[in-house]
Amino acid sequence: MTQPHATHVTPSTQDADGTPAGGDPQGTTPAGRDSQGTTPTGRDSQGTTPAHTPPADLRATLTAELGGAARAWLDQALDEATSHPGGHGPISVWELRLAEAGRRCGPAHADAARVLVLHAAHADPEALTRVYSQGTADERRAVLHALPHLVPGPDALPLVEDALRTNDTRLVAAALGPYAARHLDPHQWRHAVLKCLFTGVPVDHVADLDRRAHADAELARMLADYAAERTAAGRPVPEDLHRVLALTEPARSSHGTDDPHGKES
Repeated sequence: MTQPHATHVTPSTQDADGTPAGGDPQGTTPAGRDSQGTTPTGRDSQGTTPAHTPPADLRATLTAELGGAARAWLDQALDEATSHPGGHGPISVWELRLAEAGRRCGPAHADAARVLVLHAAHADPEALTRVYSQGTADERRAVLHALPHLVPGPDALPLVEDALRTNDTRLVAAALGPYAARHLDPHQWRHAVLKCLFTGVPVDHVADLDRRAHADAELARMLADYAAERTAAGRPVPEDLHRVLALTEPARSSHGTDDPHGKES
């Protein structure tokens, strides 16, 4: 599987909706949002998180917020994907629409539009793997957001594992949505949390963090070791580390003691 790559575009023209022609520009800004209006976690400037939002709600949101031309393009793209799901020829028509989504719908809505196209096409793990391996970083991120809506079992875990090996913070964040929360084994999940601390991805966006971290003594050990390494090197310990470390503590009794009868040992 090839490594994720991002395309860099220097637009000289714009579509009617004001979006640069030629695709989705890349880059980051000091405010923590990239030039597409999305944060490193994959949450767009309107707060939409496609992996956590049912496709019907995503479509309702886009229908309400897109302009006329963009809405017509999305309707056509979804009709095409519904009519011709799966693979037809060397490349499916709906796969071409994935590449157009940023230009047609605007950068802030591109992730949601791509997820809707993948969902309408009933993309299976084989199709998702093809799109992921051949696509841009933006298309790979959309595949990761689409996983919880399309793949009930662990068949697409190799895509999550690949994203977690990259240093692209937006891919790392997208990989840690509900699908990873359901299917990553404890060892992989712990290392994914540490990856967030290494790369600066906020742990707020690790799906199901509270439940999976609860009373996890091994995760607590790993976090303590990492904190000790940072301190010994004279480097600050990320605030998120302290938050996750607190989550690893076992529940205490209602009396404030560990003894089930409320007595101090």
